[in-house]
Amino acid sequence: MKTRRIDSATKLKLLEAAQRLMLAKGFTATSVEEICAAAELTKGSFFHYFRSKEELGKAVLDYFMASMFQSLRDSPFFQSSDPRQRIYGYIEFMIEVSRDPERSSGCLLGNFAQVLSDTHPDIRALCAHHFSWWAGILKHELDEAVAGLAPRKSAVDTQVLAEHFIALFEGSLTLAKTRQDFRIIERNLRNYQQYLKSIFAD
Repeated sequence: MKTRRIDSATKLKLLEAAQRLMLAKGFTATSVEEICAAAELTKGSFFHYFRSKEELGKAVLDYFMASMFQSLRDSPFFQSSDPRQRIYGYIEFMIEVSRDPERSSGCLLGNFAQVLSDTHPDIRALCAHHFSWWAGILKHELDEAVAGLAPRKSAVDTQVLAEHFIALFEGSLTLAKTRQDFRIIERNLRNYQQYLKSIFAD
């Protein structure tokens, strides 16, 4: 039992160090040696858990997405019985995420998708899986929100709306980084929120 706890803590240190470095520098520019140094572990510890940097990259992406979803589940708005309030709360949650200085390096999912899709097919497939999973969560909430609306409004394509949000967030993040103005994200997400309110209005 004691060994399992130590092993888990060691792996977690590698994942957290890799996540910090890969968000700051990118996957390609981050070396195994740097990750081990940042985690204060040996390369032997690294290769005990991961056969390669690519395998670590996939594990880091899973860890990043699981952490984001856990933060979402822990947020008070997630407990609302009103699906519209859950959606609005989620948008506010993502706005708060964009304001966090520790997250100014961006979204690991978006970074990996843009940089590695042509060179790392396994990571590209994992990115596609996580984007589909993200869209599925949003679609579920949107389906519930439009279920009680008039037939004309309930026919809205919730899959498109879900993917629209993801594209808007990731694109806004890219613009914000290039312009060094993270207010862009809040502005665009609030516009999306207003659009949803026009759909959900009685």
